[in-house]
Amino acid sequence: MEVAVNLELKTLNVKQDITYHNISNDTLTSIVLNDWNHSFVDKNTPLARRFSDEFYRGFHLAKAADRGKTTILSLTDNTTALEWERTEKNPDYVIVRLNQKLLPGEKIDLHLTYIAKIPNDKFTHFGFDQNGGMALKNWFLSPARFENHEFIKYNNFNLDDIANATADYEIEIKIPNQYAITTDLNSVAKDVSNTDYSIYSFSGKNRTDFSLYIEKQNSFRTYDNGLIEVETNIKNKKIDEIQKAIIIDRVVSFATDFIGKYPHEKITVSQTDYDRNPFYGLNQLPSFISPFPDDFMFEIQFLKTFLNNYLKNSLRLDSRKDNWVYDGIQIYTMMKYMEENHLDKKMLGRLSDMKLFKSYNITNLTFNEQYSYYYMLMARKNLDQPLGDPKNTLIKFNEQIASKYRAGLSLSYLDDYLNHNIVPESVKEFYNLNKIQQTNRYDFEKIVIKKTPKNLDWFFNTIIDSRDIIDYKFTHVSRTADSVRFSIKNKTGIYAPIPVYGLKKNTVVFKEWVEPTIKDSVYEFDRKNADKIVLNYDNEVPEYNQRNNWKSLKSLVITNRPIKFNFAKDLEDPYYNQILYIPTLTYNYYDGFTPGIRFHNKTILDKPFNFDINPAYSIKAGTLSGSSAFSWNQYYRNSTLYNVRYSISQNYFHYAPDATYLRLNPMVAFRIREKDFRDNRKQLFLFRQVIVNREESAYITDNSKPNYSIFNARYSNTKTELIDHFSFMTDLQFSGGFGKASGEIEYRRLFQNNRKINLRLFAGTFLYNRTNSDYFSFGLDRPTDYLFDYNLFGRSESTGFFSQQYVIAEGGFKSQLEPSYANQWMTTLNASYAVWNWVELYGDIGFMKNKHQSEFFAYDTGVRLNLVPDYFELYFPVYSNNGWEVSQPRYNEKIRFIITFSPKTLVTLFTRKWF
Repeated sequence: MEVAVNLELKTLNVKQDITYHNISNDTLTSIVLNDWNHSFVDKNTPLARRFSDEFYRGFHLAKAADRGKTTILSLTDNTTALEWERTEKNPDYVIVRLNQKLLPGEKIDLHLTYIAKIPNDKFTHFGFDQNGGMALKNWFLSPARFENHEFIKYNNFNLDDIANATADYEIEIKIPNQYAITTDLNSVAKDVSNTDYSIYSFSGKNRTDFSLYIEKQNSFRTYDNGLIEVETNIKNKKIDEIQKAIIIDRVVSFATDFIGKYPHEKITVSQTDYDRNPFYGLNQLPSFISPFPDDFMFEIQFLKTFLNNYLKNSLRLDSRKDNWVYDGIQIYTMMKYMEENHLDKKMLGRLSDMKLFKSYNITNLTFNEQYSYYYMLMARKNLDQPLGDPKNTLIKFNEQIASKYRAGLSLSYLDDYLNHNIVPESVKEFYNLNKIQQTNRYDFEKIVIKKTPKNLDWFFNTIIDSRDIIDYKFTHVSRTADSVRFSIKNKTGIYAPIPVYGLKKNTVVFKEWVEPTIKDSVYEFDRKNADKIVLNYDNEVPEYNQRNNWKSLKSLVITNRPIKFNFAKDLEDPYYNQILYIPTLTYNYYDGFTPGIRFHNKTILDKPFNFDINPAYSIKAGTLSGSSAFSWNQYYRNSTLYNVRYSISQNYFHYAPDATYLRLNPMVAFRIREKDFRDNRKQLFLFRQVIVNREESAYITDNSKPNYSIFNARYSNTKTELIDHFSFMTDLQFSGGFGKASGEIEYRRLFQNNRKINLRLFAGTFLYNRTNSDYFSFGLDRPTDYLFDYNLFGRSESTGFFSQQYVIAEGGFKSQLEPSYANQWMTTLNASYAVWNWVELYGDIGFMKNKHQSEFFAYDTGVRLNLVPDYFELYFPVYSNNGWEVSQPRYNEKIRFIITFSPKTLVTLFTRKWF
């Protein structure tokens, strides 16, 4: 390639010659060229849809100048122009039609001229930056990998998994003189004879990709320990160059010894690489509260990024289909590195030494033990996916964290089980195989299998290719002074070897691997004075539940699991029943500020049974109040019905200045998801009985009965992403006094011009209505909330500030009109359209019918400030059935608002892209 860089236009002018050697046994009529730079061309590419699925707004809202594209000017062989095709559906690869068939062993020359417009680095960290430089990856056209009689055609999903064929590169790149260039290719020559620009020549053999960094001020430093030349700009101003050199030498030497010699002379380890795949965990905290020393922070960042680049530049795997091999070797090597160099390092670093945190289980975990918890976080949510699944099918948390960590844990598990250095030797042999040929996961599997007489089908079929869970427990434990006898129950029927430990005062006195191939297998071991036996003590096996993994061998055991209180939050401790407590503060107009204390058992990992008890004191009312909830989750791992939740909750607060309410809410919910975990469609069937007892109040004069019980059945179907949101809900309610049915459809769309429209259609009717008040009627502008579902600050207020709180329910109007309620039927349409950023125009129309009255047509319009959708919004009415509202007195009382203080609700706004 001859490349001329134009940093003002953010373009690369490329003249490229490709000699394609058909080393397959197939006759080729076309060649596929990867062109991932063109995946940034518009808002409809597979990459753009991926961003939308993960709720990333930056790409959709970006200006055209920030996007990337490839403009092909010419494409020929040695004699004539060649036909080529790039489809709208697959803009990120080009199919070149050959004029003559390319037989096995033959070569063909392709000559290309094109302009690569580089995108802004804010989308993927690669691209042009705000300082006038560029970080370049996957910017040029390159032949795709050929395997199993076909070219691999992958779309760019921002996963660092381009499937390029292995190639030799020779590049001349021309850049302005005031800029520096860094690459992992070998330097060949540098021509600085021109006063305006310099021409650099680079080469590289047997590569699938390379990186280029163009900067005004060269931020990279070079470290050479005789094994490999490392160029890195990972930021850490608090440690000096000597400390960095020692750390880099230690990491490079370990990787060389443990994995194998790096096949190239140079490697770049950039801050860009690290920012794309950081080390998730507590070291994401700001540096001033980091629990780790500065040199360790640099070491773990460099180690993770170095190993990632080391393997990506060496292994000739299909890194989308066989991604678990990359991840497994990377994390397994990191674990071995930590064992050798930082064996006693804790997950919480120096926080583990503080007396304040000594009682927390999370402070006792070693650094390597955290990997298991990140995987288990998803397994307990029933969101884990098979390690062997292609990378593009994984949800983001699995792709970047949980599956990556489990892959490393799985190799560590296999290594511990085989116990003959088989896995490290297999890694080295597989690594060396990649120096001479294209490989896949089955090459790695064959190497491992041939090194042991043991059957490893369970490992590759269950641990790698399924999401089956492992869960063992002890049954029928008996002991003598010299021996211990027990049986092991396989709770899931999934076979996997598991270690049994004997402990005396928390010190291991024996460890034996067992292979429970039959149900309720019985074992007997020498006791060696053990006072406790534990399955999977060191967490080698990715086991679903460790709370049933141990038995005391002491003669008198009062309880197998005593109670332990912890403040705020903790990781699950298998040896205790944990009760967590934290102060709470709530508010409503009648109770005032309500401080309380919340007792619950919800640790960081989900459990089947949860309780949450929150006694509180209402300062304004001078009475006790509070809430409680008890729930049981049942997960189905191989069904679209993936969760059934049984629960009962209770609330006791004031609903008026002089009266309290007690609500009981027994409920069962059935949750359904698509087989594709990345599909954002969710369905819910909910059945509940809402029982309400209210004190009578002189303040409330609506003639409604104070006590009632209502059966409620709901179905909802929601599919949401950044561009499109669609939801459908139906609701049935029955009680002695009324029966009603309603439905709601909501649609949101973000258009190409970044304008947004919101539409909501509501329709509801009474099946029968024997009540004589509007308490159970459909509300036009605000529901009465007789089911006590909404967090209304002043639910009984009809005037004043608290009456202006808006809830998107039932009629959904913003203006307060008369009549405000419908006791027969109601149909409304709510719409809004964004005119600038978060400023929207809204309009509502609807018909409603009350007994003994004719139909009423309602309408209103106004301005909506959609500051944070569904969380903080303001509505300013303009014109309605009331006339011009802006010109009427006390206009400030007509403004409506939405404010959500619930931390749990707000957190979902930021975590939805991960799950």
